[in-house]
Amino acid sequence: MPRRKRTAGSSSDGTADSDDSAEPEKTDSGSHSDPTVRSSARLTRASLRLSQSSQDAPPDVKQIERDESPPRTPTGNAPSSESDIDISSPNASHDEGAAKDHKDSGSDPSHRPKRRRFHESYNFNMKCPTPGCNSLGHLTGKHERHFSISGCPLYHNLSADECKVKATERDKQEDERSQTHNEDNRHATRHQAPTPRQVKYKEKVQEIRKRRDTGLTKEQKEKYMEHRQTHGTTREPLLENITSEYDLELFRKAQARASDDLEKLRMQGQITEGSNMIKTILFGRYELDTWYHSPYPEEYARLGRLYVCEFCLKYMKSQTILRRHMAKCVWKHPPGDEVYRQGAISVFEVDGKKNKIYCQNLCLLAKLFLDHKTLYYDVEPFLFYVMTEADNTGCHLVGYFSKEKNSFLNYNVSCILTMPQYMRQGYGKMLIDFSYLLSKVEEKVGSPERPLSDLGLISYRSYWKEVLLRYMYNFQGKDISIKEISQETAVNPVDIVSTLQSLQMLKYWKGKHLVLKRQDLIDEWKAKETKRGTNNKTIDPGSLKWTPPKGT
Repeated sequence: MPRRKRTAGSSSDGTADSDDSAEPEKTDSGSHSDPTVRSSARLTRASLRLSQSSQDAPPDVKQIERDESPPRTPTGNAPSSESDIDISSPNASHDEGAAKDHKDSGSDPSHRPKRRRFHESYNFNMKCPTPGCNSLGHLTGKHERHFSISGCPLYHNLSADECKVKATERDKQEDERSQTHNEDNRHATRHQAPTPRQVKYKEKVQEIRKRRDTGLTKEQKEKYMEHRQTHGTTREPLLENITSEYDLELFRKAQARASDDLEKLRMQGQITEGSNMIKTILFGRYELDTWYHSPYPEEYARLGRLYVCEFCLKYMKSQTILRRHMAKCVWKHPPGDEVYRQGAISVFEVDGKKNKIYCQNLCLLAKLFLDHKTLYYDVEPFLFYVMTEADNTGCHLVGYFSKEKNSFLNYNVSCILTMPQYMRQGYGKMLIDFSYLLSKVEEKVGSPERPLSDLGLISYRSYWKEVLLRYMYNFQGKDISIKEISQETAVNPVDIVSTLQSLQMLKYWKGKHLVLKRQDLIDEWKAKETKRGTNNKTIDPGSLKWTPPKGT
């Protein structure tokens, strides 16, 4: 379906919380992407998306919805330190042409291109990221090559031949199990007792588990320690003798099945494991194309697609995990205090110290759409003002801005972001206006964190221009003072002067600076204001219920 063009970018540089990003709608006090270049969000249901993908896939590839391999870190929780994150990006690319060979080939079978083998759908310049691996073999034993850790036999301390042998054994066991299951259920009733074969199998499993040693021998511990010191995190830890052979085999089957599912999704172009960059995220009703790299844990980033809870912002590996999470998640709005409500729009004040995990996840999410944002985990010195739009399912994230609790330079914004699906709808200007409303309540003059990028400056100057023209339209006196404008609008005098100069409304004459009232600009602004009418999104100061924090 056609994509909307996006209008956002990144942040300012060299600041304590250098996540300031602005643009006319996805505002940010830093650099932004060109509004006419990048695409934003594709509004779609996940089930519709997956069903369409399965329809486009070759006939022998069916969409299978299962959980991927178990996460190695608590799902959705940000790592405790940046040392837990690998932000390297292996040089890998994926040829998605294989999934399209069957399309647009005409009705005559003789003219249809032959279906490629699985490994032929890859670019052979790709290489498995496991050190010392030649990309031959596959954990499932069904493919000749692999290009990711999930399918790497060497990473799992196996050889390609061993994987093929295990695949044959699994297929044989599956056939036997299916046959016995059909025989046992041929005349089964709904509440029938276990068959003798089932009882015998259960006793066999119990016996296998009893024979397992409760602990590792000294030699085994030394072997495992040597393996860990030699390979570190580039190999899977040795798992033999840690549990029973039966349970270990179950785990191996689950690994192989998950790896097979990932290969099928990769054939359809839904994930690009190995690129170490998230390409898309599923966020509520939207599937969003990401614009920049965000340092999510490697096991999540390498999948290429991330599933994020739109309320608590926890990140997950699969749609199945997300669906189970949403069934249990009790969050319907951001944590913290609701300080503003006007119709369906609300703003919540979230303390980075009290709600650390949520704020960290918010920063990681924002980095997907901001270029120079560098703050992810040190969120305690900041307050986050999260804007939401409510409906009968909850309060949906529209955007946010962060603000230092104690800013010596009176910066009222450190980072500001509008989510791609809400861009070019006036929400970015609302966030800027709200930040200045807080400055007015604090009886301070505010300004976004510096330095501003070029596009960030354009975004803020658009707001400052509107503020100044509105002020002059309502001004009835003869002598105008920049100091008085600053006190009434909470805009820094430096920003006012620079905006007047850009509008050619400030002139130097006979040793004095004069502000010229350009009626043409004022009339043009008024005409646009009238045309927008009631659809113009504005902040109502009377709807704010907030007092400046003390002792922060």
